[in-house]
Parts: sequence; C-alpha cells; structure tokens
Amino acid sequence: MEQIKANHSTAANFEARTIKDIIEPAKSILNKISVKTALAEMEARAMGSSPVIDQRGELLGIVSKDEMNRQVGGLGHDPKTEPVEAHMEKTNPYCFEDQTVAEAEQMMLNANVGEVPVVTREKLLVGTINIDAIAQDRKRRERLEPFKYRA
Repeated sequence: MEQIKANHSTAANFEARTIKDIIEPAKSILNKISVKTALAEMEARAMGSSPVIDQRGELLGIVSKDEMNRQVGGLGHDPKTEPVEAHMEKTNPYCFEDQTVAEAEQMMLNANVGEVPVVTREKLLVGTINIDAIAQDRKRRERLEPFKYRA
C-alpha cells in the first residue's frame, strides 16, 4: 500500500476540512479467510472490491472480486482453501483521517481512483472516502457559503 503525496498548490483553494468529517464506515475482509468466503461476503455487500485487514484492523491491501475470480479460477486453485491474502493488491493509495478533504481529492485524481481507504497514522482502517462524497460536500458548502467559493 502506498500513501500518495498531495499536490498542495491545488489544494490551497479548498477549506481545510479533514477527511474524518465525511468518511463512510469501511466494510472490510479479514486476511485469513478463503477466497470463496471473501467472494460470498463481497457479493452479499454488493462490493466489487474491499479493503483487507488483519485481526488488529491494520490495512494490508485491497482485493477485487474480478481479479480473484480470474486468478483463482484461471489458475485452478481451490477457492475454498486459497487464502484471500494471496490475491490482495498492496500498492493501492490510501489516506489518513487527519488529512484535508482537498488532499484526498487530489490523491484520488492523481491515482485515477474513485475511492480510497482511510486509516489512522498507525494504519488502522477507519473508513473509506469516495470522490462522490467529496463532490457532495463541496456542493453543500457552496450552497451554505456561496460567495466564499467564487473566483
């Protein structure tokens, strides 16, 4: 997992509101479960991907339903015994709960992703943030303070 650095020049125009003000609770998967169990949980939650955590709650990576189906089925592994941990991506971007909303937005734009996990400084998963929530937050703030956000 990598923490992408924000571009502070574009973030300077936004209110210094922190991510923890708008994060959603995270739906995660434990690293020791089987691919079959992970796929069933993701299907039940209507999720295409999910953060993977250890028993402490530390973010270890992300798994994709499509990638697990391709890798496990395509390579002939048994999904009942294959650990989900073997199929997680460890280089996905994430952000810290004390970063600003503008920093998170810039990270997601730079990484071309619509959602990222949010962690504490100890890398414990606390939630997720997505680009739609950021856009809704900005629109709400613009309605409340219409002159502050105009050039």
